[in-house]
Amino acid sequence: MIFIIEDDLTMAECIKKACSPHPTRIFFNCYDAITAINHHLPQLIFLDILLPGPNGFTLLHELASYIDTAKIPIIILSSIDFTHQDLSTYGVIACLHKDSFTPKDIKAHVSAYIQ
Repeated sequence: MIFIIEDDLTMAECIKKACSPHPTRIFFNCYDAITAINHHLPQLIFLDILLPGPNGFTLLHELASYIDTAKIPIIILSSIDFTHQDLSTYGVIACLHKDSFTPKDIKAHVSAYIQ
């Protein structure tokens, strides 16, 4: 299962389509995502940083706090440039800029982490 945590419905649906045929769930905030993660660990997370309520950094910190969730690979989706920051300690495997990533980029990451 792939979790997409993105508050923009159009963006979330585009990511979901690029993840096909793998099962996905879309969450529009961190509260709903963390509740779902407590019941089922995803194989991969696509995470927007600028979310309403607790932001993506709050979720990254929460996930890094537990052994089982710290191992989930996370791909940041943001309009903020994170290329010079090391977020790997939070399980971040890539940072994709919302203005330039393509469905092909999503598919490449999915195929690299989902068997």
